[in-house]
Amino acid sequence: MLNFDDDYAAPAAHPMPPAAPPRPQLQPAWGAPPFPKGGPGGISTPAAAKPADDIAHRRVRVEDKLIINARADVNQLVPFKYKWAWEKYIAACANHWMPQEVNMNRDIATWKDPNGLSDDERHIIKRNLGFFVTADSLAANNIVLGTYRQITAPECRQYLLRQAFEEAIHTHAYQYIVESLGLDEGEIFNAYHEVSSIKAKDEFLLPYIDVLSNPTFKTGTPETDQAFLKSLIAFACIMEGLFFYVGFVQILALGRQNKMTGAAEQYQYILRDESMHCNFGIDMINQIKLENPGLWTNALKAELKGMFEKAVELEYKYAEDTMPRGVLGLNAPMFKEYLRFIANRRATQIGLDELYPGASNPFPWMAEMIDLKKEKNFFETRVTEYQTGGALAWD
Repeated sequence: MLNFDDDYAAPAAHPMPPAAPPRPQLQPAWGAPPFPKGGPGGISTPAAAKPADDIAHRRVRVEDKLIINARADVNQLVPFKYKWAWEKYIAACANHWMPQEVNMNRDIATWKDPNGLSDDERHIIKRNLGFFVTADSLAANNIVLGTYRQITAPECRQYLLRQAFEEAIHTHAYQYIVESLGLDEGEIFNAYHEVSSIKAKDEFLLPYIDVLSNPTFKTGTPETDQAFLKSLIAFACIMEGLFFYVGFVQILALGRQNKMTGAAEQYQYILRDESMHCNFGIDMINQIKLENPGLWTNALKAELKGMFEKAVELEYKYAEDTMPRGVLGLNAPMFKEYLRFIANRRATQIGLDELYPGASNPFPWMAEMIDLKKEKNFFETRVTEYQTGGALAWD
């Protein structure tokens, strides 16, 4: 069952999935040699180098599995240990959608009408697309070039493959909106180089991509495992769990006023996907913490606190840039409280203390937007409880 109220529940630690006690003799020692078959890439070791009881060359047992640093064969999906990952993969497949299924005629007419939108509303839309058209590409690159290689739980790898495809769909959606409205593609797609508030957010994330995409990077030491954990938190909790939320509120607020309803519908689908991406990443983070408790040091927690505070600062600057004046019943200062609320939620989900005690949610209607079940006829366009195969259970 999908729980889309999770982002808006009272702050509480995200429930960590149960883990079978690891078998000490199966844990790789820090500084272990390159993974044999079953490690990242599934590459075999020469026969002469194989120990008598090589985990990678026997039938996989549940206790052999770990999120990172396992020696079990990553090509053997079952027996399942991380059923929560498999269930999210199945749910994501049932949620499949494509951008061109959404009718953009009303949006095109509104955009072409000189009186259809105010200058501030047009500014919001262009800035919004300027961030998102490349943001999901960064997320996909982080999965494909970095995260996937280091994950040794095949159930999690299965979901990551689906997530990477969803990031491609999201990039497609933004391109489809840009093309439909006839926007200047050069202006929109180069905003992450040319608009300082967008560039600053991307430059914050790039080091966390670069460290994992380095072909020599490999988990297996306390330092590299912590680096990997920080990258997961940067993307699951900060990028997908914080940096996207100003933009989502803005476009969905337009939709609530019956403007740009096709774009708003696509953003609602994207928000639903990103909510699951965020929660999956948090589950992986918490599972890694369970399996490697020595990684969760006071020094790491202090560093993560600084990461969250910097992210809130950057996203607020983006809100000020996109909304220099009040519009849509919103203004930039409202987002300061909202971002603090979301940051508290993300921090407590991974076991950190609240960063901004007492912060509240000024946009409670966003919870409705995450749960498509509550919006049967979204802006009179189409049924949004969209799924394939009739496989998705909401209750």
